[in-house]
Amino acid sequence: MPDDKPQGNPFVALAIILTATFMILLDISIVNVAVPSIQRDLHASFAQVQFVFAGYQLAYGVVLITGGRLGDILGRKRMFMIGVTGFTFASLLCGISQSGTQIVAARVFQGLMASLMYPQIFSIIRVTFPPQKLATAFGILGGVIGLATITGPIAGGLIIQGNLFNLDWRPIFLINVPIGIFAVIGAAMRLPESKAPDAPRLDLAGVAIVTVALFLLTYPLVEGRDAGWPWWSFAMLAGSALVMVFFVVFERRREASGKDPLVVSSLFRNRAFVTGLFFFFAFFSGIPSFFLTLNLWLQIGLNFTALHSGLTLIPFSIGSGVASGLSIRLIPRFGRRILEIGAALSSIGVLVTIYTVHQFGADIQSYQLIPAMALGGVGLGLLIAPSLNFVLAGIGGKDVGSASGVLTTVQQIGGAVGIAVIGVIFFGQIASHADTVSAGQVSQIRQQLLAGNVPSDVTEVIVADYLTCFHDQSAAKDPSVLAPSCVKARQYRPVLPPPPGAAQMTPAQRSAAVAVQYQHLGEVVRGTVIPGAARGVAVDFSDSVQIAMFYNVIVFAITFILLFFLPSPAHLDAPPRTDIDVLPVMTRTD
Repeated sequence: MPDDKPQGNPFVALAIILTATFMILLDISIVNVAVPSIQRDLHASFAQVQFVFAGYQLAYGVVLITGGRLGDILGRKRMFMIGVTGFTFASLLCGISQSGTQIVAARVFQGLMASLMYPQIFSIIRVTFPPQKLATAFGILGGVIGLATITGPIAGGLIIQGNLFNLDWRPIFLINVPIGIFAVIGAAMRLPESKAPDAPRLDLAGVAIVTVALFLLTYPLVEGRDAGWPWWSFAMLAGSALVMVFFVVFERRREASGKDPLVVSSLFRNRAFVTGLFFFFAFFSGIPSFFLTLNLWLQIGLNFTALHSGLTLIPFSIGSGVASGLSIRLIPRFGRRILEIGAALSSIGVLVTIYTVHQFGADIQSYQLIPAMALGGVGLGLLIAPSLNFVLAGIGGKDVGSASGVLTTVQQIGGAVGIAVIGVIFFGQIASHADTVSAGQVSQIRQQLLAGNVPSDVTEVIVADYLTCFHDQSAAKDPSVLAPSCVKARQYRPVLPPPPGAAQMTPAQRSAAVAVQYQHLGEVVRGTVIPGAARGVAVDFSDSVQIAMFYNVIVFAITFILLFFLPSPAHLDAPPRTDIDVLPVMTRTD
């Protein structure tokens, strides 16, 4: 089927692919809130829990370019259906997993299937919609991307708290099964097939080379911090650069010899596409990292529940959804300025978040974050929804699958880089700032212990153990395991002075009196040290998140600057049309 002759109502096709898009993106963010439940129920190790995320990211990241090219060759509808079917089956496997190993394997399978499906979304939209309707289509897609990403934690919190059918965390995966079946049936019935004109042969050697390069890049970014950034992580990063250079040389020689490359060089002569790659890399290095630190601060630092944390983000979701809808109508009139406003508001939203945390610290309430979240959400909606049209508008049908795969891969790499960088900043700051926080608590903890009649020598031992434990636990790579110094502190049993009148007591009375002393000591310590530790963690996280979020301010500012190099699509330079209104178009039957 020629790519330049879409048939039927394109918005029917859009509704089908957006159903699967929402499912996959929701699944990525919804898993974040289920980690404690998964680890507890499956008795999984911390390493296995990490690979619930890392395995998915690795499989997803290394196959995206190949997935896009396979759509060009074998058919975008076919690859879309294969990807959604596989993702749905993988979701079922996740939901019935009985061990950490099983769920990791199922998540890797999920990532592979998502990488086959996701690039087809951009390609199908690009070849199905006429130019004057692309802005509307990409605007709706951008709104769904933002909505799914932000509502994941809320949906996850509601599902887990509701404990549907007494299944705990499992429904967050099982809910994908009916949605996936619906998407597959809809695609089979109403989604038009399309291939690249003169479909190229698959460059198997190029697939192998780029897969190795992307694996060498993404694996250390995903696992490096938890492994302590050993030498092999830097060796892999350096190796990825060398393999990528080899890939570029190989592809150019293949193209020069008249063979079909995996990635055509003409893409990198397209100014909008190249600028878009840098733009998406920068922006997507900021968005996932922002929500990572935000959720860690809320759930671990402030001890919010997953649902409470998700509800705190509702203003962001509302702002993003409203702005996405508005951007569709504003872009034809104001063009690229809407994107620039979106990037500026994204930076301002993070700055307001930093200011709010600085003002209220560990005592912050969710409603105090409403202005910051709303600003950030509006910025995301104005930026992501229309930007896809600017980046992909000049790509021809033959290359749209390859371009979509490259663009999505760059997004994924940007997200991995952002999470790696902000993880180093955030967790490094928590560890280095811990001593300052605990030192500020020493006087109050000491006074409370002495006021509870804890002997002064015992008080000093408890204070010293607290300082050591707080420092070591703040620097721990696995927060689910108590640091050895904390275990030792909990096992501390001091020698207490004889109880009053001990000389006149029988042995049984003396033992009972000593037991009362230890019970009183335990109550005083628990009432002093445990609240002190919770307060210390809240203060440490609140101070650290302010430092870490300046990374987001910087990358969003870079995004703003890059937009000045992004040309407007030709069809946006024409006078605004009246036939791109979403609602009338969706009711047509042609």
